[in-house]
Amino acid sequence: MIVRLMGEGQYEIDKKHLDAVNKIDNNIVKIVSGKDEKAAVAAFKTEYKKLSDYVRKNGKKIPHEILKPSDLIIPPADLTLEEARKIFKGEGLIPE
Repeated sequence: MIVRLMGEGQYEIDKKHLDAVNKIDNNIVKIVSGKDEKAAVAAFKTEYKKLSDYVRKNGKKIPHEILKPSDLIIPPADLTLEEARKIFKGEGLIPE
């Protein structure tokens, strides 16, 4: 599975990690749909960093000169809570 971290590059990650990535994705959906704005901002930043860190830790970086079609695109690290609410809804980034 090819995962693109926007602004950073692509990683090849084994499909066995899909459940863990999906769990973090689902947590982000719950967080951004919460009503407590202040709590959502802090929790979102923590969980969103966890998503990118997981891909970096468990994926193999693909050299920049090689471009492959991405199976999953993770928005850039500077994503705001407002932007995240438009992206992380329903099933999130990964359809179940």
